[in-house]
Amino acid sequence: MYEIDAKNLYYRDLNAKIREAIRNHQKDIVIENACGQYYIGCGLDDPDVKITIHGIPGNDLGAFMNGPSIVVHGNAQDCVGNTMNGGKIVVYGSVGDVLAYSMRGGSIFVEKDAGYRACIHMKAYKEMNPTVVIGGCSGAFMGEYMAGGILILLGLTKNENKPITGHYLATGMHGGTIFIRGKVDEHLLWSEAQIYEPTDDDYERIEKNVKEFCNLFKIDYNMVMEEGFVKVLPKSSRPYGHLYIPGP
Repeated sequence: MYEIDAKNLYYRDLNAKIREAIRNHQKDIVIENACGQYYIGCGLDDPDVKITIHGIPGNDLGAFMNGPSIVVHGNAQDCVGNTMNGGKIVVYGSVGDVLAYSMRGGSIFVEKDAGYRACIHMKAYKEMNPTVVIGGCSGAFMGEYMAGGILILLGLTKNENKPITGHYLATGMHGGTIFIRGKVDEHLLWSEAQIYEPTDDDYERIEKNVKEFCNLFKIDYNMVMEEGFVKVLPKSSRPYGHLYIPGP
């Protein structure tokens, strides 16, 4: 295990230390006292590298990452997993806005809540099919312009004063699948998306990912699965096609 104390460390210096450690064949890196440093794990490729963070990492955690795993013992800020291609991020807390922006592969597990625009532009390509599981609730515009992948929202922090997701759910969505535990008010949903009952195959995917979530965060799997899920899909793969003027 290789430890780095990030207290009062500028983000560029912290990331330089991480890369130097990896060049020196360190695979298990622990960062203490993180406090808002940007770009931790950005662009790293080695699937054998694990970065454990104590504190609150800054924006773009794991951006463009291609294989390592990152574990955060604390909350994380905006743009976790931005354009991530592979690997795994686990957050023992909540995350800010724009979780998994343009994420193309790998998996992200968030113990508690996510902010606005979670999984905006998330997509899939060939064998790459990203997965995001949010244990709590999410803000407005969740799944905006989503083009691929799987998003599972469990709502374990929901209460009567806190809806499971905000307005404009799935706005512009044209691919991928959103699974939401419990019921969703139709008025929260964008007009070009629709709620369906999950199939048996859908439940196999849900159960696989929820089991991993529950194992990570020590949550009772049977309790989580006592409540059913709904599935949100787009009505069209070209939701804005009617806005374009046909060519000659």
